[in-house]
Amino acid sequence: MAPTNLKHYDYLVIGGGSGGVASARRAASYGKKVLLIEAKFQKLGGTCVNVGCVPKKVMWYAADLAHKKHHLSKYGLSKNTDDEVKFGDFDWPYFKEKRDAYITRLNGIYSRNLEKEGVEYLYGFAKFINSNGDVEVTSTGDQEIPFLDNKPFKKDEKLVFSADNILIATGGAPIIPPQVPGHELGITSDGFFELDYQPKSVAVVGAGYIGVELSGVFKSLGTETHLIIRGDTVLRSFDDSIQETITDYYVDKLGVNVMKASGGVTKIEKLANGLKKVSTGEGAVVEVEEVIWTIGRKGLINIGLEEVGVKVNDNGQIIADEYQQTTNPKIFSLGDVVGKVELTPVAIAAGRKLSNRLFSGQEVFAQDKLDYNNVPSVIFSHPEAGSIGLSEKDAIKKYGKDDIKIYKSKFVAMYNAMLELDELKSPTYYKIVCQGKNELVVGLHIVGEASAEILQGFGVAIKMGATKADFDSCVAIHPTSAEELVTMR
Repeated sequence: MAPTNLKHYDYLVIGGGSGGVASARRAASYGKKVLLIEAKFQKLGGTCVNVGCVPKKVMWYAADLAHKKHHLSKYGLSKNTDDEVKFGDFDWPYFKEKRDAYITRLNGIYSRNLEKEGVEYLYGFAKFINSNGDVEVTSTGDQEIPFLDNKPFKKDEKLVFSADNILIATGGAPIIPPQVPGHELGITSDGFFELDYQPKSVAVVGAGYIGVELSGVFKSLGTETHLIIRGDTVLRSFDDSIQETITDYYVDKLGVNVMKASGGVTKIEKLANGLKKVSTGEGAVVEVEEVIWTIGRKGLINIGLEEVGVKVNDNGQIIADEYQQTTNPKIFSLGDVVGKVELTPVAIAAGRKLSNRLFSGQEVFAQDKLDYNNVPSVIFSHPEAGSIGLSEKDAIKKYGKDDIKIYKSKFVAMYNAMLELDELKSPTYYKIVCQGKNELVVGLHIVGEASAEILQGFGVAIKMGATKADFDSCVAIHPTSAEELVTMR
């Protein structure tokens, strides 16, 4: 027997990540009847909360403390002059248990917030089943549904719902290259958070921010770490100042074996001793306990889009306009599955603005849309790095070399004052990209301790149209690293 259409909604949201939840809650705040469906994790929060930003940052804190431990004796806080963290010093199982408990608490907060706003939700795989946009949900696990009189919804059972407006916010998943023999022997960033032990050796494949962050964590906590990249620098989508500074530090100071111009991974083999042999296109070989793929992500689009005429681009991302509308006028999409700027706060902001437009009934929100220009982003590398606006190369390409002026400063932060000359001193490199006679700040790129926190305030200034003169007019806070941004000549 076909599943029965049980309920109709004003708004049906497919995806329980930050963007979907934010949009659902905002719609409900306007008195709309909202259903949210989450499939991948069977808990709320999406990639960011469960296997992304949040647990990654917790791991980064542990790695950062490992560096600080090495500096204790230099500040007179330890008699042990060899405080460097070695393999075996970090209690990975203990830390994982605490980290996972923290994430579980966050999942609960997400659930309670939905309930408080009156959003109905369930866990299941959603797909469109006809041109009307009816959505069939297949349960991903046994559950009871309070808004259906606690009706049991057992694993693999199906329900059907309809809605006036539908949001696709299904997010993405890590890519594993099927063409590489032995690809299944590697794990992804999702698998990283499932590890219940610390590998003694790892090979991280990919030069993007996820690969850089995970390799930095592993090495800082004592794991022998190889980072396999196709080019000569990491973080190729960022300004040259960030690429070169982080690459050099990882190689020369942190001790990551950055395998440059590798030709990519061509084969992985399981050895008799349990290790995994990784071969590259240039003939290099490493033997490690774990291999981690960080070569990109793909949108989760296997939800019957053809039934409703929602089109995707050549990269497998849903096509949506600046108002999040897809090629079907009643269906909208945002977040990683669209791929414009794949950051959690971007999805949250877009989701809230979408619901403002659709459901508020207020004219002030009629044209309320997200501006994707000058969105700040950071990399939790060692040291941190942050970026907003155009890189130097992109600014020159857009405006011409004669219309661009670059200000930059390299220095060693004051924190390093007590460290010896041969210590693991962390570099600081700031670059301001200015355009035109008024020197409008069109790009800011910073590497150094606390870059993430520093960038937030400067991001506001740049979003407001700050010029170099505005930076100069701000009295510096001394002694800080950030003061260099308002004193640079």
